[in-house]
Amino acid sequence: MPNRSIAPQYYDPIEFDLKLKPYTDYKLDNQTPVYAVHSNTGDVAMVEFVFYAGNWFEQQNMLAATTNFLLKNGTKNRSAFDITEAFEFEGAYLSRSCYNETATVTLHCLSKHLPILLPLVAELFTECVFPQEEIDIYKQNRKQQLSVNLLKCDFVADRLLDEYLYGFNHPYGKYSRAEDIDVLQKEQLLQYYSQYYTNGDVTIYTAGNLPNNIQELLNKNFGHLPFKPNTDNHLNGISYIQNPAQQKHYNIVNDPKGVQGAVRLACPFPNKHHPDFQKVQVLNTIFGGYFGSRLMSNIREEKGYTYGIGSHIQNHIHDSAWVVSTEAKREACPLVVEEIWKEAQLLREELVSEEELELVKNYMIGGILSSLDGAFSIIGRWKNYILNGFTGDKFYENIEVIKSVQPLELQAMANKYLRQEDFYELTVV
Repeated sequence: MPNRSIAPQYYDPIEFDLKLKPYTDYKLDNQTPVYAVHSNTGDVAMVEFVFYAGNWFEQQNMLAATTNFLLKNGTKNRSAFDITEAFEFEGAYLSRSCYNETATVTLHCLSKHLPILLPLVAELFTECVFPQEEIDIYKQNRKQQLSVNLLKCDFVADRLLDEYLYGFNHPYGKYSRAEDIDVLQKEQLLQYYSQYYTNGDVTIYTAGNLPNNIQELLNKNFGHLPFKPNTDNHLNGISYIQNPAQQKHYNIVNDPKGVQGAVRLACPFPNKHHPDFQKVQVLNTIFGGYFGSRLMSNIREEKGYTYGIGSHIQNHIHDSAWVVSTEAKREACPLVVEEIWKEAQLLREELVSEEELELVKNYMIGGILSSLDGAFSIIGRWKNYILNGFTGDKFYENIEVIKSVQPLELQAMANKYLRQEDFYELTVV
C-alpha cells in the first residue's frame, strides 16, 4: 500500500522523452492511401476523408464550401432527412468542413457500426444530386447568417485582414459575399462534386479501436470508386499571386453605435518549412500564445483593456502570417495597439529570462504531451505532418528546438520578425 504521507516525485514536462506513436499505412485497390492509428481503449472509431477540394481549386467564390456543405443534403436514394436519420440512428456523427486546400468528411461512430455506415458514406461520394430545394435553403440561411455576422466587428476584422495580407483573389484572402451566394447554380455544384469528390484526390485517416477487418471494409466500400490519388495535386497546375494591400494602417467604422472594437495586427510569415518557424513558435508563445503570455499579463491582467488577447501563426500549407487579435472597448483600442508594440519592443531589446523561458518550454512540451493522449489526437498530428509534406522526424525536430532554444536566439527572431513597419494594423469599431 502506498505511503500517502509522501508526495509523489515531480517531473517537469521538459524532462520527458516524448514518442509519437507510428501509424500503419496501406493503399486500397484504387491506390487511395490510408493512414491508421489503432487503440485498444474504448469502442469508438474515426474515419476521415481528406479531399483536395478546398477553395484553392474553385473558379467561383463559395463553390467549394457550398459543395462540401451540401454533401449530406440528398442523394439519388435518400433525402437530407433520411441521411441524417441514418447516422443518428446508429449514434454516429458525420461532419464536413472546407478549408483552403482541402475539404473533409469525418465519421465518428462505434467501431461495430462501421460495416453499416461506411456504405452510406460511400454513397455521399458518388450519388449526391444537390436538390434545388436544399440549395435554396442553404442560400437563404447563409445570407441570413452573413447579414448577422457583418454587424460583428471581430467577424469583419478577420475578413478584411486576410484580404489585406493576400488580396481578395487569393484563396487565403477571399471571403463570402451575398452576391457570390446568389449566383451559385446546381450545375456548377454537380461539376465541382464530380471533379473533386467522385473523381477526386482523397486520403483516408482512421483511428480508434479499429476492427480487424478495417482494411477489408474500406476496400470494399471505397477501393472501387473512381478516385484519382495524386499526393502533389494541390501543388500542381494551380498557383496564385499574392496582391497585398499597400496601405498598412486601417480604422474602419462598421457600427457607429457599437461599443466594442476589434484589433488585428498581422505580417506575412514563411510557412512551416522555414527554418525559423519553430523558434518563432516559442517566441510567439511568450508574446501572446498562452494565457500567461506577455500580452495577456499586460493588456488583460494589468491594464484591464480586454478579456483576452492572443497571437498565432496562421495554419496554412503555403504562405502564412503572424497575427495578433483581440477585442476591446472601442475607446481603448488605440491603447491596446500601443501596449502590443511596447511588448514587442521589450522582446527586441531585452533577453527573455531563463525562468520565463523555462516556464514556456514546459508549457509547450506539456501541450504536445496532452495532444498525444488518444488515437484521434495522434492521427490528427500525423495528418498535419502528411498534408504539409513532413515525416515523423519533424515531431522530434520541433521538440529539440523547444528544449534547446536560447534567449539570444529568441531576441534575434524578435528583431527579425516583430518589426512594427512590417505589420498591418486594423481596428474595426
